[in-house]
Amino acid sequence: MTKSPTKSSSPILSVIILNYNANKYLSQLYDSIVRSKLKDRIEVILADNSSTDGSFQNIQNAKHSHPKINFIFHDNKGNIGFSAGNNRGLKASDPNSKYVLFLNPDTTVKPNTFQGMVDYFETHPHIDSATCDVILALTGKTQPECHRGFPTPWNAFCHFFLPFSTKIFPRPKIFNGYFLGHLDYSKIQPIDSCVGAFLMLKRSVGDKCKWWSEKYFMYGEDIDFSYQIKKNGFTMFFIPDYQITHYQGISSGIKKAKSAATRETKVRSAKATTNAMRIFYRENLIQNYPPLLQFIVWRGIDLLEFYRIFKAKYL
Repeated sequence: MTKSPTKSSSPILSVIILNYNANKYLSQLYDSIVRSKLKDRIEVILADNSSTDGSFQNIQNAKHSHPKINFIFHDNKGNIGFSAGNNRGLKASDPNSKYVLFLNPDTTVKPNTFQGMVDYFETHPHIDSATCDVILALTGKTQPECHRGFPTPWNAFCHFFLPFSTKIFPRPKIFNGYFLGHLDYSKIQPIDSCVGAFLMLKRSVGDKCKWWSEKYFMYGEDIDFSYQIKKNGFTMFFIPDYQITHYQGISSGIKKAKSAATRETKVRSAKATTNAMRIFYRENLIQNYPPLLQFIVWRGIDLLEFYRIFKAKYL
């Protein structure tokens, strides 16, 4: 691990970026960070899961042209997954920073995003965790996963097996609970869960919730983290006043984006998504339901997995 010179006071915000072969996108993110209005009050921890594309080394070399930003580089010594990788990056951060932001490497931030989010936390002490408006580069629209409810059996059933219900009934909450689509995405409001591409929280809240669950390797960990935040009595908010752009699905190949992912990678990613569902239900929800509903949940996940693997192999 390498650090730039120690500053006299702790930063207000620690930005944790977990990198894995995101060379082009990581460079774009770096360029957007150096334009940030809050750059003299943040530290940026780049944790790397043994990338092979030179991205980790490239950013280490580039950082010398922007000495005002405190960059910290941490090599995780292997591809240890999203949760473990972020937790290792967190350990390299200043333990006295007030806020922590987990930020995907395939994103770019607007110049006022860091400053605006910190200011909003500072002036609204009831907010314990939050996300901004995550805009998908492919569509120019809000990524639904950054504004979602928990995947209860009914919410999941409507989303995966009755997708037409949200189009026919766009307003009733009963059909729109998966992405809270009945709410106005242009307004600041409490939500259940956000996407891990941008998750900001008070460090004290993360300490209480014990940060990322390492039972997840890839996918599902952001829902689980959000669930622990709410379970421990803390709040999570969607703050659309500030934005990032997300180039989603570049590494995994499971999203409708231009991707260099091989068919094998796509199949592996498809399996990972449904395995994450099994872990989340086993750890958090399944015990709340009667045996028959438990059986339906497990079979539903099996069916979804079959479809996603088939799609990854042949479509």
